[in-house]
Amino acid sequence: MPHHYIPFANYADIQVVSELYPQAAGCRMTLRSLRKAKPADLPTAKLWIDAEVDGYSPEVFDASKKGYEGYRQYREYIQKFAGHRELSAGHDKAALAGFVNVVLDSVLEAASTASNLGYVSVPQLPYIPGSDRNKINRLLAELTLKWTSLQRRPPRLILPVIFAKNLGQMDTRTERRKKVELAVSCFEASGADGIWVVDSTLDDHASLRKLENQRLPGIINFHEELNARLVKLRPDAVTIAGPYWGLNLALWCRGLVRFLAIGVGSYRYYVPGRLPQTAKVRVAVPPLKRLVVGVALRPWLQDALNKLAKSDPAHRDLGALLKDLAFLQTKDHARERIARFYRDWVVKLESVPANSRALTLYQDFSAAFVLGSKLSNFDPPEDVPDPAIIAKQLMVNCL
Repeated sequence: MPHHYIPFANYADIQVVSELYPQAAGCRMTLRSLRKAKPADLPTAKLWIDAEVDGYSPEVFDASKKGYEGYRQYREYIQKFAGHRELSAGHDKAALAGFVNVVLDSVLEAASTASNLGYVSVPQLPYIPGSDRNKINRLLAELTLKWTSLQRRPPRLILPVIFAKNLGQMDTRTERRKKVELAVSCFEASGADGIWVVDSTLDDHASLRKLENQRLPGIINFHEELNARLVKLRPDAVTIAGPYWGLNLALWCRGLVRFLAIGVGSYRYYVPGRLPQTAKVRVAVPPLKRLVVGVALRPWLQDALNKLAKSDPAHRDLGALLKDLAFLQTKDHARERIARFYRDWVVKLESVPANSRALTLYQDFSAAFVLGSKLSNFDPPEDVPDPAIIAKQLMVNCL
């Protein structure tokens, strides 16, 4: 039976997904990654293909930023689709229709050799403060429905609702209501079968002011308010949240989404072209339900083992981590271990009755918080030194 998670895989992640997530509910891949992959190497889970239209912005074509590798690669990709500049202008409906058609046709062409295409993303721009993009997103949704009507065997559609640029767009009820209205309007206009929501500005594996009491509750409220509308329009709609580190788990365990999106290597969503070019190697610390920069771990682990009783289950887990630490300093090894830990965590939550999952997750984070509170802070270069803070922020938003 398929699980409730949907890994978000780039081309480099395909092998990990195939090995660790063969029974995933689906696998989201970008069109660029699909084009690189050989059919025999594709994951066996149902594919959800996204053409990364959300990466488009005037910044991508800003001459002062042409040296940025992420922008350069995305610019070279998106400008091959005729009509792409109408994403900024939006005045020429025929040109924009041509853009939507060529994007979606390209997805179907690339997926023609795959036998497991499940969903395709509706072209959408990210949600930003104000209403400047409302009209263009509704138009993109309408043009997608028109394209679908011309297909002999149209694919099922997922509407992306991606928040970008400014923090906290879902913090206040007034602003949140406007975004819910836009999402519902685009969902209806596109004829989509499901909706995917993610805040690309959120790193819930961080310690930030307002995260615990404002930003996380705001996103939870958005899902509650969106669901109240969707249940009247399409009770069987596919609903997806993430990828995040822990908020996606909380939303799923609370029954606010049917599926949780999970990262493979990166546990947040980056708008195309914005992925950091260099990243610190992080290692999963299972008893704390968090990641830590690998080079900061050895002295901390030794100190923790001295403080904990040998009868404490965390002593065993941290001792095993210390033993493997040299191996985990390599990015690929660390990434595979994180993916395995995360999969096992979700499977554990799946094993309990649906009405007990939120409490089980709360208990996981509570145990991690209590343990972390006993132990010393991490040294630099770890940028979240408090071992307990990440678990605490998520714990209070589980129920």
